[in-house]
Amino acid sequence: MEQKEIILRAIGVLTETHEMVRRLGEGEELDTEQNQLGQLVAEVFPAVEIPTGASAQEAAELTIGALLPASVSLVEAFSFLYTQLAKVHDEGHDEVKSTELLQKIALRMSEGE
Repeated sequence: MEQKEIILRAIGVLTETHEMVRRLGEGEELDTEQNQLGQLVAEVFPAVEIPTGASAQEAAELTIGALLPASVSLVEAFSFLYTQLAKVHDEGHDEVKSTELLQKIALRMSEGE
């Protein structure tokens, strides 16, 4: 999965989480079984095959080698979005809501900017 797609999916996760927090604040019960974060993690992280007879060290190295790139991509995506939100906040743009900013970022990325 390309980084651009991961960022777009992370926007979906943040938007969904924002809505979930709002609904919880209103006392609603939530069904979190099919949330976007779980789906994103399932799609980004590869299955790791450990050969029969591999030592614990070999198994650890194979696992780290397979999962590290996906972990870095997820952290980069959420860090990028955090810095975008923080920048608007720190500049004092109270009129811009976080969900609106995330939508603008998603549109820019979808258009290829």
